[in-house]
Amino acid sequence: MTQSTPTDTGKYLWANLKALPYFRSLLRAVEASYYEQIQLAKPIYDLGCGDGHFASIAPLPPIAVGLDPWAGPIREARAYPIYRSLVQADAAAAPFPDGHFASAVSNSVLEHIPHLDEVLVETARILRPGALFVFCSPNHQWLGGLHLPALLRKLGLKGLAGWYADLFRRISRHHHMLGPDEWRSRLDAAGFEIVDYWHYFRPASLHVLEWGHYFGLPSWVARMLLGRWILSPSRWNLGLTAAFLKPYATNERRTDGTYSFYVARRNG
Repeated sequence: MTQSTPTDTGKYLWANLKALPYFRSLLRAVEASYYEQIQLAKPIYDLGCGDGHFASIAPLPPIAVGLDPWAGPIREARAYPIYRSLVQADAAAAPFPDGHFASAVSNSVLEHIPHLDEVLVETARILRPGALFVFCSPNHQWLGGLHLPALLRKLGLKGLAGWYADLFRRISRHHHMLGPDEWRSRLDAAGFEIVDYWHYFRPASLHVLEWGHYFGLPSWVARMLLGRWILSPSRWNLGLTAAFLKPYATNERRTDGTYSFYVARRNG
């Protein structure tokens, strides 16, 4: 795991805040900043593109194909010109020939996929030998970094703390929160080697994200009723939120980070 000097995430934080709930904006701003240092060869494959918003604000080249299993996000992603093509499919059965792509990205997606190993094997199949596969995911320190379970444990309520931690994991739809050794084993079995990785998002930042799931309820209501997370994407409305989040939106690489960013390479 390499170290690096933190860079400013402010422009990515603001670009996300104008469109997303603040807790998602915080994490996505940090992740977007890492792509400033990564060179991706074309054509690029986006595994789990979702609604396309992340790719639209991250410093990424045009993406050849965005793939997602759900029709709704695919429809939203069509609004972003960064994608040349969008495909609705299971990433374990990608409709592309062997060696079709020169690189791939997957941003905070793999943790949500129950059949992870099948997806990794299929991703290796459609990548060219030597192609980079760049992804990030919550890691083995994520559950232990949650705020409310820690408070409950201090009160002696260990059972309730464990129940809540599992509930929050299910709310977050996390099937996998893996450490480096587990990722290395799974990637090796699929035909990849790890080039670099680092942990990020300190526990204090995770606390802000955790509580944001509750304080962000008005954004959820706006989304359900009006189809928009943010009703007024203006400085007067979001300026204080941006100022509050800025100290937590650091992209420093930390041993206690609750998320991990990986740069892997297709063998061959």
